[in-house]
Amino acid sequence: MTTTVTVLDRVQVVAHPSSREIRSRHSVVLLHGIGGSATSCGPLAARLAAAGLDCWCPDAPGYGRSADPRPGIGPVEEMAELIEALVPGQSVVLLGTSWGGVIAMDLALRRPDLVTALVIADSTRGSGVTAERAAGMLARIPDLVDRGAADVAADRAGALTAPDCDPAITAEVRATMAGIREPGFAAAARYMAATDLGPDLVRLARPALVLVGAHDTVTGVDESRLLADEIPGAELRIVPDAGHAAIQEQPDVIADHVLSFVGTLP
Repeated sequence: MTTTVTVLDRVQVVAHPSSREIRSRHSVVLLHGIGGSATSCGPLAARLAAAGLDCWCPDAPGYGRSADPRPGIGPVEEMAELIEALVPGQSVVLLGTSWGGVIAMDLALRRPDLVTALVIADSTRGSGVTAERAAGMLARIPDLVDRGAADVAADRAGALTAPDCDPAITAEVRATMAGIREPGFAAAARYMAATDLGPDLVRLARPALVLVGAHDTVTGVDESRLLADEIPGAELRIVPDAGHAAIQEQPDVIADHVLSFVGTLP
């Protein structure tokens, strides 16, 4: 059974409490991508909750039902405040997909006290790795403003899933993307354009699992392999029959990987 709560008077969080009497000692916060929302993480969170994990899926500031981003407060700072409010004095397993994965790694670098372990799905070092990628990310802001989210989603959503993906899942990806708002998307794009975590990955001192869809053409298998190679001790798992939206396309497979990984944590 899920519930939606407002945290810090501004962030909407969908809670997926464990459905088992005996809960895992680990909790999971799931962070959606730049074109997603809390609903993108729902099917995976439901499976993890059924296995005994308490899960939270926040709408990032400016996404879904959350308030717009606060001036001068970036997504990493927002997430740190949220975790402190959700589980005071505790740390969580951070599971981030795409942009959410960048936030998760960045937070683990800045506030390791809040992070037990990392699950990074179809993610990247950030768009600041080259000037070309940064410019391309920033160009998506006026494109969204000029064309509208629905038009952008109609063009882009199909590239996020594997060629043989269930059309209903691709339609869900498109519908979620069609609902993104300029304040949230713009803040996310600016953060991505300014971020290159590459030089800092060797300092990540938390257990990490890197997942990527075998058909991901957005961030790609090579980028995920780089993350796994650079993060000390990280494991890489390639998910068959999935693209960039792997957590939505293959939630059962992803859940199995996550549960196996969490089972190794102290």
